[in-house]
Amino acid sequence: MAKVLIIDDDELFSGALQEALGGGGMEIHCCSRLLQGLMFVRVEDFDVVFLDVMLPDGNGLAYLEEIRGCGSQPEVIILTGAGTADSAELAIECGAWDYIQKPSSIGAMRFQLARALQYREEKGKTRRNSLHIEGIAGSSRKMKDCLEVIAEVAATDVTVLITGETGTGKELFAHAIHRNSNRAGKNFIVVDCAALQENLTESVLFGHEKGAFTGAAQSHKGLIKHADEGTLFLDEIGELPLNMQKVFLRVLQERRFRPLGASREESSEFRLIAATNRNLNEMAEAGLFRKDLLYRLDGHNIKLPSLREHKEDMVEIAIHHTAKICRRSGIDIKKLSPDFVDALLAYDWPGNVRELVHALERAIASALSSPTIFRRHLPTTIRVRLAQQTLGAGTPAPDDLSPQGDFRGCPKLKDVREAAYAEIEKKYLRNLLEMTAGNIDQACSLSALSRRRLYELLKKHSISTKN
Repeated sequence: MAKVLIIDDDELFSGALQEALGGGGMEIHCCSRLLQGLMFVRVEDFDVVFLDVMLPDGNGLAYLEEIRGCGSQPEVIILTGAGTADSAELAIECGAWDYIQKPSSIGAMRFQLARALQYREEKGKTRRNSLHIEGIAGSSRKMKDCLEVIAEVAATDVTVLITGETGTGKELFAHAIHRNSNRAGKNFIVVDCAALQENLTESVLFGHEKGAFTGAAQSHKGLIKHADEGTLFLDEIGELPLNMQKVFLRVLQERRFRPLGASREESSEFRLIAATNRNLNEMAEAGLFRKDLLYRLDGHNIKLPSLREHKEDMVEIAIHHTAKICRRSGIDIKKLSPDFVDALLAYDWPGNVRELVHALERAIASALSSPTIFRRHLPTTIRVRLAQQTLGAGTPAPDDLSPQGDFRGCPKLKDVREAAYAEIEKKYLRNLLEMTAGNIDQACSLSALSRRRLYELLKKHSISTKN
């Protein structure tokens, strides 16, 4: 039986929606506060959540990704009485199933609910759980979304465009698509478009006949031919010269090309995956990238998140790569100390996973025979950046470090973090008791806390259970 949660402070509307949906054998729950909704999705499994945007205790869009990442990872249908183009774009980009403007017919909402439930049923039959994803770590909502796309596109020959910042693992994901496709036993050919020399590009891609140009002492098969029946991965395709973009567009359309110096064309039935860290739409508008090629590339898009966008995966990723590096080096797998983990979480990682791996390699080398990696083992540049963060943005001027400055009064990061956590915890407990009218059994059920632990926390924050 499907379970649906309605988070909306318009009791008349949510009541009508609950009554309309309840006849289909579904279990419907309603709440009027964002915090209540968050509690529900954390302790119970829902298939679909109807989420209002403007709620008394917060903006629903701000918690969309958190709701989608809870428990059963429900589909979320956004409801709003004051929608805007920007908020609609944000909702869809954050994974909302749909964005519905109120007032809207109950029939339209039932239709979207039915489609969302059908999607969840069919999604459960996908190959995600049996994917070969060697080297990819992370279990956050963002990473699971990316893996779901791999499961969708791997079974087809659709062209895939992978976007994301440098160091997010675009080639790793391209490999995963290839390994999970029916071309897995064939070649996976990587072309680094940024490294292509313009005068040699055609020879590298299409190959050449003996004597085609000065120095062509023998015939050479191009990378496109090597990718025949396999996968051709064009990395950093935004760097492909404009003149080659036109030539490659025809190759992509026809799957045929002519090696330099050859009299006849050859064919290559490759599957194309492209990647870039640049905004190809902006480049196309500026005349730096062909629009017709962009349309052909964007058959299916995978946008990889930066590491700072899914820091909840940080420890898992760090442990995965630490073990991998240690095994490769033939040494015992090292443990990560709490202060080392705190440092990883505090740093913003502009180089993403690639920078993290390099930092782990250097930290493991610095740790030598120590079984544990400490913050002290991180590269100096990262430690300096972290030290500067505790003082504020930028490098402090010499006068700021003098005894007469404010340096001595700067609180420790640990103290600031603990104080903020305590305030959030206290607010949570007060809202929990307010929502349950002081009913301890219900409060324990919603918060997933034992009675003993709940009482300990209430005592810690001097909160009474009496109204």
